[in-house]
Amino acid sequence: MDSSSLETDIRESIAAKERLLAGDLTPLMDLLARARATIENGGRLFFCGNGGSACDAAHAACELTGWFLDKNRGALPAMALGHETPTATAIANDSGYEQVFARQLEGLGRAGDLLVGISTSGGSANIVATLEAAKRLGITAVALTGEAGGACAQLADLWIGVPSTSTPRIQECHLLIVHLLCGYLERVFSATDAV
Repeated sequence: MDSSSLETDIRESIAAKERLLAGDLTPLMDLLARARATIENGGRLFFCGNGGSACDAAHAACELTGWFLDKNRGALPAMALGHETPTATAIANDSGYEQVFARQLEGLGRAGDLLVGISTSGGSANIVATLEAAKRLGITAVALTGEAGGACAQLADLWIGVPSTSTPRIQECHLLIVHLLCGYLERVFSATDAV
């Protein structure tokens, strides 16, 4: 690989973030407000995704239950679904992989919680099933996807579509959104010490 290929990839990543910034930031601001209200009202945040998106889900949960920057902030109630191997494999084996997150949400979630389902395509069957479960349970359903949105966008109470069709660029923007969410919640709850 030569430096021109690296430069192209870096510029594409920057361009995707610039398109995100230039677009309507209202859905992102809505996510921040809904997540804050969920925690203030005693609810929990759940995240789920496949592959790289599973890593984004785990990243969000660990930054919130652990720390983002402020080591003095209390833990915030967040969990990534599907990361307990025995549970995930039992559900997948007995009910099919499409239920691996939804079944956990049914057992752990309650009305007033918030779910963030992450799918670059917007069509991942198990994310779709989990968004459907969230709606049945009275849990706010948020979808992070690429620009197409797919079934996830149609099911979600709130949809944030990254303006790209490239999986790596979408995932890079999803990580940025995760960091924006974690940074915002940390500032809010460090300042108020409400949790």
